[in-house]
Amino acid sequence: MGMQLKLHMVTIEDLVPEGHFLRKLEATLDLSFVREETAYLYSPRYGRPSIAPVMLVKYLMVGYLYGIPSERQIEQRIQTDVALRWYLGLDLFDRVPDHSTISQLRRRKPSFRKVFRRLFEEVVRQCIEKGLVSGRVVGADSTHVRANASRASEELVEVAEEAGVYWERLDDYEEEGLEELERRTGKRRKKRTKQIKRDNRRTHKRVSRTDPESGHLKRPGKPEGPHYLAHQAVDSDYGIIVGQTVTAGDVNDSVPFLGLIEHIHENVVPIQAATADAAYDFPLAHRALGELGIGFFVRPQKTAARANTQFTRDDFCRDENRDVYLCPIGKELCLRRLARSASGLFWEYQADKRDCALCPLREKCLRESDKRGARKVSVSYFAADRQRNLERRSSPEYREALKLRQVWCEGSFSAQKREHNLARVLRRGLEAAEDHCLLSATALNLKRMIKHAG
Repeated sequence: MGMQLKLHMVTIEDLVPEGHFLRKLEATLDLSFVREETAYLYSPRYGRPSIAPVMLVKYLMVGYLYGIPSERQIEQRIQTDVALRWYLGLDLFDRVPDHSTISQLRRRKPSFRKVFRRLFEEVVRQCIEKGLVSGRVVGADSTHVRANASRASEELVEVAEEAGVYWERLDDYEEEGLEELERRTGKRRKKRTKQIKRDNRRTHKRVSRTDPESGHLKRPGKPEGPHYLAHQAVDSDYGIIVGQTVTAGDVNDSVPFLGLIEHIHENVVPIQAATADAAYDFPLAHRALGELGIGFFVRPQKTAARANTQFTRDDFCRDENRDVYLCPIGKELCLRRLARSASGLFWEYQADKRDCALCPLREKCLRESDKRGARKVSVSYFAADRQRNLERRSSPEYREALKLRQVWCEGSFSAQKREHNLARVLRRGLEAAEDHCLLSATALNLKRMIKHAG
């Protein structure tokens, strides 16, 4: 007996359950801004009929919402998934846009990328409106994202060493510090020389030939090779990602931190407190966040021991009344200057060369390179700010903030890598990597928004 076929009169609307996630998403997220942002890219008079920009954004969002890594696989999934067809506005027998159309759009129209930033910001705005973001405690962290390049593509090249990301930020503090130096020492301050003019050092770094904008990641416990770093700030109320930026894999975590936090504080939501792990415990952060009125809860960074010497800074006693440090045999180290480096500003105290030359403990105190000089002790210009923050680290409030960072920052990265394509970037270049990370963060935010307020 042959198979009997029955004819059913159904529409795609009938096949998508009322409580489906995509129905909730469609009712929640207004994408009309996409048409406004991309209007200049489309001509109503010339060329073939275009694919609606809203559909293109939804096409890509589907991939990040469901962890589908490539445009080709997204196309295949939409072909057979009725709910995805419905979300894109396609009927049962409508042709699915070819994956190459999406790829070519992203390649040929780089200006389209601002839509992804706007999408991320719009979702965050909606989360704030729904009461899912308060700014009470915002945690910051980074994770590695594998670049579309292999270690075999890397080569060692000589590059000019950057003057340091904090130079401009430190200018005002340096001016303030030099005035204080004059008051404390009575010495006429010298005219400041811009660091970029006196620092002509060069260094070697590993650069990928296939994706030179990525960076060689080499950290304990992490995979080595070409990577990007996704830096995120997460509100601790419901785990909404409120800030996102991307750097090469060889950039220190502290580099984008202040800019990210300041942007959120001034443009997204006022931050009451920020929390981070030990990689963000750099002195300038304590001062800068304090001036913004932001509490800072950070895991303390271990102090590096002075190489090849027995005596550390802890062996030198501070005499507040005379503004000097005393060495282990009681000789004075006097304030000489305000030093500047990539990590901040430092008060530099130095012993008298004659005292060091005659000292019976000089072999335990001076490094080989110091033999003709004198012992120095450097103290961060922002040491008092850091100390005030770290004195609270045993309080319940401090411990709770660190716990929230671990739960929401590390938890978000784990979910994104597992479900939202954050493990690897398929396209090349820093801008492509940022688009990728923005869409991944947006996907997670949408899930959490609909779960808690949808």
